[in-house]
Amino acid sequence: MKRILQVSSAFKALLTFILILASAGAASAQNHWKLGTEKEGIKIYTSLVPGSKIKAIKVETELDATPAQLVAVIMDVKNAPEWVYHTKSCVLVKQVSPSELYYYSEISLPWPAANRDFVAHLTVNRDPQTGIVTIQGPAVPGYVPVKKGVVRVDHSDGKWVIIPDGSSQVKVMYSIHVDPGGDLPAWLVNMFAAQGPLQIFRNLKLELQKPEYQNSTLAFIQ
Repeated sequence: MKRILQVSSAFKALLTFILILASAGAASAQNHWKLGTEKEGIKIYTSLVPGSKIKAIKVETELDATPAQLVAVIMDVKNAPEWVYHTKSCVLVKQVSPSELYYYSEISLPWPAANRDFVAHLTVNRDPQTGIVTIQGPAVPGYVPVKKGVVRVDHSDGKWVIIPDGSSQVKVMYSIHVDPGGDLPAWLVNMFAAQGPLQIFRNLKLELQKPEYQNSTLAFIQ
């Protein structure tokens, strides 16, 4: 019996490793990531995207949290202004299920640029064999009326990959590509690319320490 358990454990570890490699391989086929910043254990990569003036961004780091804690923070959209860079407001539009929702968010930009807003569709899936959690968050059109003076973002694709690493730590890979619409000055785009991801993950570490998330349990993340 002990031998069987050892083989099973080794097989699970091997399967996890293969799936991570497959995911990384798929990303590499689409993007050539270049490390731009590495601070406080947070690595930030950028990649050119064919047909777009805006680079894709990928963040890799480790967090002291369980998958359920991190998912709880991400799905608690009303608190997004507490940790998501330059978020002015964030409102739940529709709760489809505990693991699926739509939310509206407005991003505050410095003058003379107009604020941006979008509706995102969050879906959470967990691989029962590996425990890897994936959260998809593409922008979707048509859920709320367009606001005067605010530019609607219709093309945005974000993804979280959360990999359990022990009992209370996770490895995180977050990638996003956004077409912000309209004309934005280069200095503003560069500011968000350079400061945004680092500040988001600094804030996220603090958010995870709040009492309301410390003992988070989710039925679909077991």
